[in-house]
Amino acid sequence: MHELANQQCPVCGKKTLTLTEDEVEVPYFGKLYVFSMRCSNCKFYKADVEAAEHKEPVRYEFEISSVDDLKVRVVKSSNATIKIPHVITIKPGPGAQGFVSNVEGILLRVKRAIEMARDSEESAEAKKKAKRLLKKLMKVMHGTEKLKLIIEDPTGNSAIISDKAVKKKLR
Repeated sequence: MHELANQQCPVCGKKTLTLTEDEVEVPYFGKLYVFSMRCSNCKFYKADVEAAEHKEPVRYEFEISSVDDLKVRVVKSSNATIKIPHVITIKPGPGAQGFVSNVEGILLRVKRAIEMARDSEESAEAKKKAKRLLKKLMKVMHGTEKLKLIIEDPTGNSAIISDKAVKKKLR
């Protein structure tokens, strides 16, 4: 791991930013570089992942149909869009993060996003819809309901690492 401390933070301007770069070997994907920036003063944080070799734009589809599917490894770059049809689409933006996780980690992130949206909603109908989506996620996490997970990445730096995942070229 390479670390560079005492850099100027782009948010607060203080020299309290630490830059890190790490190499990780992900089985069936290859070498990955994990980059991060963390400010000890204002708590700014940004992370991303990048494949060591050039990859083509890619789309992965994966059906979550059992509790075992929650353990499937997921690599998501900051450029990737996560789609769960009829539940949520998370598009990349300035605050997007790259990460290495698993399907369960993705579902927990989605759950938090829905809970935050629900808590800030004033409409009773929107709160009800959020409650239905959260209930559905819990059923998926207990293996009693199926759900499709899609990751689209124009940089090719993302993957769902499973024989069940359907990989296609992103158009």
